Amino acid sequence: MSETQTIKVMVVDDHPMWRDAVARDLAAAGMEVVATAGDGAQAVRRAKAVVPDVLVLDLNLPELPGVRVCKELVAALPGLRVLVLSASGEHADVLEAVKSGATGYLLKSASTEELTDAVRRTAVGDAVFTPGLAGLVLGEYRRLASEPGPAPGADQPKAPQLTDRETEVLRLVAKGLSYKQIAERLVISHRTVQNHVQNTLGKLQLHNRVELVRYAIEAGLDDV
Repeated sequence: MSETQTIKVMVVDDHPMWRDAVARDLAAAGMEVVATAGDGAQAVRRAKAVVPDVLVLDLNLPELPGVRVCKELVAALPGLRVLVLSASGEHADVLEAVKSGATGYLLKSASTEELTDAVRRTAVGDAVFTPGLAGLVLGEYRRLASEPGPAPGADQPKAPQLTDRETEVLRLVAKGLSYKQIAERLVISHRTVQNHVQNTLGKLQLHNRVELVRYAIEAGLDDV
């Protein structure tokens, strides 16, 4: 999405006071809070109806766990980005959320400024994590990438061809740089970086930046 567009946000948390406070803070920062929900089943129904840009999601929900909500909505709404906002910093919770399709993970100890910045960055495709958690996620992807994959067969499709610039952008994404940092490094606009990433996602048939990072690591681009 364009950086000038108003970000449509939905807030999901089972604690009414916390949910309302987060919604109020995001609205005060100029975002449009299109819906809130207090349980998982309600979150799925409402998100499909309002189609937010960013879902701010707690993991501990009644009716349907947050990871199930995330997985179902990411599959149903391809443009949706999910920022988990959780009290838990347990590694297992972080990795499960990312594997379910979350593009970011923030602890509830974050300040209002950190939260609003994280939502803005999530909306434009950045992977946002509380300090210390990004390294955990990258480490897990490196572990997965080191495991043997299926043997190549004749029926496997030919690997898509990326342009030199798309490969260059992908390499910097794998190193953990934000879109803004990549734009500065390559002396191109933020929008151009987004376009390259979207083109690459399409060619590789991936859905979000998290999957893109894993692909890049599997291809060894983070070591270049």
